[in-house]
Amino acid sequence: MSCCPKSTAESCCPTPTDSSCCPNPTTSSESCCPTDSSCCPKPTDSSESCCPKPTDSSESCCPKPTDSSCCPKPTDSDIASGVKDYYGKVLKSKDDLLTPACKTPVTSIPKNVRDVMSQIHDEVVSKYYGCGICVPPCLTNMNVVDLGSGSGRDCYVLSKLVGQQGSVIGVDITDEQLSVANKYVDYHTKKFGFDKPNVRFLKGFIEDLQKVGIEDNSIDIIISNCVVNLCEDKRKVMNEIYRILKYGGEMYFSDVYCDRQLPESVQKHQLLWNECVSGALFWEDLNKFAIDLGFEVPRIYSAHTFEISKPELKEVVGDARFISVIYRLFKLDKSKRESGNKQVTYKGGMEGCEDNLKLDYKLNFPTGTPVSIDDVTWNIIHQSRLNDFFDSKKAPCCAAVDKVEVENPFVVVEREGFTKAAGSCC
Repeated sequence: MSCCPKSTAESCCPTPTDSSCCPNPTTSSESCCPTDSSCCPKPTDSSESCCPKPTDSSESCCPKPTDSSCCPKPTDSDIASGVKDYYGKVLKSKDDLLTPACKTPVTSIPKNVRDVMSQIHDEVVSKYYGCGICVPPCLTNMNVVDLGSGSGRDCYVLSKLVGQQGSVIGVDITDEQLSVANKYVDYHTKKFGFDKPNVRFLKGFIEDLQKVGIEDNSIDIIISNCVVNLCEDKRKVMNEIYRILKYGGEMYFSDVYCDRQLPESVQKHQLLWNECVSGALFWEDLNKFAIDLGFEVPRIYSAHTFEISKPELKEVVGDARFISVIYRLFKLDKSKRESGNKQVTYKGGMEGCEDNLKLDYKLNFPTGTPVSIDDVTWNIIHQSRLNDFFDSKKAPCCAAVDKVEVENPFVVVEREGFTKAAGSCC
């Protein structure tokens, strides 16, 4: 692959006449893009289209592929453009997806959520490409943000669950998806019996939520449904999540992770990136990013492995393994921590969790049953929206409690015997 294909060479590289610019002014040199900025001006819309991303073959044409005057390096906008085209123009339904990363829900859905899902407009549901549904409990009157909201399905479910006094913001970069979402704001407002809309959709990058006007410490809950992996700068996404969450707030999100750091050759595979595979974060990096920012240890709510079955795509990823996980991240005020183990009793009364409240894959609170927990878990309950649903007292000195620690989701799946999913990032 040459830096400037012959058909477009003239728009990027002027006809070579200066030997210092194009040492060998021959017909073949017209299809090559020298590194001299006098021959290859700074990229414009037209020059970027004739100077593709650097590859091994293009390096022989562009000896300095990192020089933006010749062959610019891939940027966030390159990734974002590919993602926008894929989800806005290529995909028409979930049947068009080529990997099992985001197809079949495998987690049980509470009845109250199922009831709301049945009220969502058919077009919103059909144009939604997330996996399963990503809705935490205890949402009444909460302010919620959905990162990568797509056609708005999860936002409308949240809209009903937070109620008229709550609010929901959906953020997405895809015009076609936002068009569908905005089309049905009035429909769902009337459907839910609200006096006015409590949901709005904003166009923007989830790496820069400040640009769409979301203020510091203003959000109770953030959800995201298999979208963070589509962003190149995941650390920046996590920074923004931490910035906008209130103390006591939660990030409840599903995403795809890998058992290793994927090589650049895999990450550059645009189709697999679009399919939520080659952008998968190494699970250790997710935990490191979160803890470094100040979040509590990420808690695994559910996890299921999946496999890439198409031979041509399997060849690209090799023996890398992938897993879909719902994580819960809590942002707490360190100055208000309480020490010591606690014995807590879930009082019930939470919609959808009348008999039992599940905090993570191994910690459940049956209604009316005392459970001893460590101080990390107690501070999460005490500082969050969950506090009003619990009674607490000092744990008995002999009580055994599980200490919260970072866990390998692949080990969790194998140890707990979770069924391997035919496909899901939930």
